[in-house]
Amino acid sequence: MSDQVLATPVKTEKAGGNGHKPHAATKWVYLFNEVKEAENHVGGTWDAVRGLMGGKGANLADMTRLDIPVPPGFTVTTEACNAYLASDNTFPEGMWEQELAAVLEIEKMTGKKFGGTDNPLLVSCRSGAKFSMPGMMDTVLNIGLNDEIAETMARLTNDRRFVFDLYRRLIQMFGSVVMGVPDEAFEVVITSRRKLAGVTSDSELKAADWEVVTRRFKEIYRTFTRSDFPTDPFDQLRLATEAVFKSWNGRRAIDYRNAAGIAHDLGTAVNIQTMVYGNIGDNSATGVAMSRNASTGDNEPEGDFLVNAQGEDVVAGIRLTQPLEELKAIMPAAYDEFLTIARKLEKHYRNMQDMEFTIENGKLWLLQTRDGKRTAQAEVKIAVDMVEEGLINKEEAVWRVKPAQVDFFLHPQLDSVAIKSARKIAKGLNVSPGAAVGMVAFDADTAERWAKEDGRKVIMVRPETKPDDVHGMLAAQGILTSRGGRTSHAALVARQFGKPAVVGVMELDIDLDLRHMSIGEDINVKEGDWISLDGTQGIVYLGQVPTVVPDIKNAYLIKLLGWADDIRTLGVWANADYPRDAQRAREYGAQGIGLCRTEHMFFETARLPIVQQMIMAKNVTERNESLDKLLPLQRGDFDGLFRAMDGQPVIIRLIDPPLHEFLPSYEELVQRLADLKVQLQHFHTLSEIDEALSEIRVKQMYLERVEALREQNPMLGTRGVRLGIIIPELTKMQVRAIFEAACQCQKEGIDVHPEVMIPLIFHVNELKVQQTALEAVAKEVMEEQGVQVAYKFGTMIEIPRAALTADEVAEVAQFFSFGTNDLTQTTFGISRDDAEAGFLVEYQQRNILEENPFGTLDVAGVGKLMKMAVEMGRATRPDLEVGICGEHGGDPKTIAFCHQIGLNYVSCSPFRVPIARLAAAHAALNDKKNN
Repeated sequence: MSDQVLATPVKTEKAGGNGHKPHAATKWVYLFNEVKEAENHVGGTWDAVRGLMGGKGANLADMTRLDIPVPPGFTVTTEACNAYLASDNTFPEGMWEQELAAVLEIEKMTGKKFGGTDNPLLVSCRSGAKFSMPGMMDTVLNIGLNDEIAETMARLTNDRRFVFDLYRRLIQMFGSVVMGVPDEAFEVVITSRRKLAGVTSDSELKAADWEVVTRRFKEIYRTFTRSDFPTDPFDQLRLATEAVFKSWNGRRAIDYRNAAGIAHDLGTAVNIQTMVYGNIGDNSATGVAMSRNASTGDNEPEGDFLVNAQGEDVVAGIRLTQPLEELKAIMPAAYDEFLTIARKLEKHYRNMQDMEFTIENGKLWLLQTRDGKRTAQAEVKIAVDMVEEGLINKEEAVWRVKPAQVDFFLHPQLDSVAIKSARKIAKGLNVSPGAAVGMVAFDADTAERWAKEDGRKVIMVRPETKPDDVHGMLAAQGILTSRGGRTSHAALVARQFGKPAVVGVMELDIDLDLRHMSIGEDINVKEGDWISLDGTQGIVYLGQVPTVVPDIKNAYLIKLLGWADDIRTLGVWANADYPRDAQRAREYGAQGIGLCRTEHMFFETARLPIVQQMIMAKNVTERNESLDKLLPLQRGDFDGLFRAMDGQPVIIRLIDPPLHEFLPSYEELVQRLADLKVQLQHFHTLSEIDEALSEIRVKQMYLERVEALREQNPMLGTRGVRLGIIIPELTKMQVRAIFEAACQCQKEGIDVHPEVMIPLIFHVNELKVQQTALEAVAKEVMEEQGVQVAYKFGTMIEIPRAALTADEVAEVAQFFSFGTNDLTQTTFGISRDDAEAGFLVEYQQRNILEENPFGTLDVAGVGKLMKMAVEMGRATRPDLEVGICGEHGGDPKTIAFCHQIGLNYVSCSPFRVPIARLAAAHAALNDKKNN
């Protein structure tokens, strides 16, 4: 075989030494060896170079500067792309002329001629945005071939099979990418040819086969485009360049950018590069490899390659690839050179690299390098290892790992291989991440019984959950509801307890009487059938899908989070209602309890009847009798919290929800009474009649009480501080329980720091009335116990007026805690559950709202109130402690804002504490970077 057509490039002068001047004032095209000129054009920062040349082009230019073997080429800039798209798909002035001039430079470097028949030059045309978007935009290989040039190359190489393999690839890629010909039309021809030739793979087809395929491809091209395949190589290059520009606004690219959070105005560069051939014989190969293991993070290269193939074959899956380590035996010199280059690039970029390479007649070429994508576990391990190897510092390691990646350590995940064959039956809101596999149970009692008595794994399925479903939710592996939004009861409790959950599956029809659910006409699931939830993606699968459980005790994660703790200035506390949750929060690094919701304790099975007796009491005496029964139970709750959080603050919020939530619902009572009255007509014995009448009397009493408590807008009704003022005995009992527990713990050497939080105030006078009465109880208990406990009284800011009058509120309150779930509702004037199940989805789809304000804090509105409250509150009380305890406290974007406005801490569910620790460190690093 002749090497003439594959001649090794010759050295030329650096950029600026070739005498080429652009035809317009703006420089749109940069040769790979003109990287210094590109740096000067954008002010010298490498990030700006990446923005101009795209990640692929910038790295190709950088590798060229490092004397790494890169096929010569040039980059048409992202500025050219944006100018093209902005001018109704017209090349900007001078761009095409500069591209032609760059082709001339490549010809000088390679000794080949683009469009020539003596020593033809073929090029590839690839996209390359600033941020990697693998597979989202377009590529065309082997540009420059036509019938005459193909015959020349066949003569020069003495290998017709090789040449017509290139030619058919060009027609197929050009046809599908540039002209929109369905790729399936081409694939049918190849499949038929394999069958006719009696072979199973493309690599077995011979020269005559590819010549037939090439002719047939031209016919397909003519049929779909009503024109002949362009024979002018420069027409091919121009149209391919335009196709890559246009692919920036392709649907898949837009969807990818939306998912990845990449801006839509960056544009893509176009990289034109000399073709090198991995499909020229058994001494040639092509592959993709990582400098480290992308799954585990181990410091060992991994990848795949193919002998006698082009790069698309490796990623397309049309041939069975070989693992990278086998290349050592086949082409040892190329393998050793690749490892040396991989180490050099990793050291240069200080990151794991994802590289594409081609070996042409034993000569290694690098076609691309970029930071490699990896699992969360690998990301953490690589970051820590690189600190210890001296490649990066601790701050960079912390910055590199994203808070969302920490989430993978905290929740089981469905096996990524198994879900490919699993049956997906529904999609809803992904409100609590992780995987759950279990048998369907349609009520909390069944879920608890199956889980506790029978040891079954259960998924609790409900139209929506209520507070008295908590025991079933705790027993279940996961939760599925047909109604509700991201901050519905199901979502909040699921996140609190680390239960994977999918909510708001509107197509889910649940029949609680027949004990089955259906989705459309084809899917029916009975109670006891198995389903699997992917809470991370919000997907429901039929049957049992295997899971993989990440390890939260990962040594690398622990080390990284320790570095994050040294960097952050924002405290990270946890929302926890029970000692076991407080203990978990502490294990995960929480520095205090920012919210203990005392009402959750009231919903426990043994306590709910006592609470209901208190609500149904006819007078103060009866009410106090019930409260006397609750007092030791609450005292035990707080005792456990103080012991679990020894030495750390514990904020306990007094009862918040309206009383009717502790009673059966109005609809349930009406239905039960109607059923009982119908049944009464069919009873024949006195015992049956007496039993029914007795239940009717009880249910009627409950109904009358529920009707008395019923409100049009209970969220804005008698709850929070209003309830404490109207029923002072209730909150006094809670405060007594808090301080009796605190005094007893302190006597035993436990370092207690109780903080009592009064919720939902809108006027300072409410706080004065309630706090004065409750502080009297605290002092009374401490006198009785002969112990002085350091404590704070403060309030939860959930109403806009409280924020607007924070200077007055701070005269009484020693701390503020923003309850941003309710503060968002009251600021927007919307119900979170109704809005998320209704118009909010469309609002986001139509860009009326960029984000769900219940998922990420609305900085412009709610955030402005918070910032104002912090500034006004501290103007009155400089040492005012301020935190956030709504669900937003675990959201990285919200955490960054909380850092900016000077909060002392954020509080979130125990399972989000590690995420918040890292996000708080990111906020501090970003602040340092900007200042």
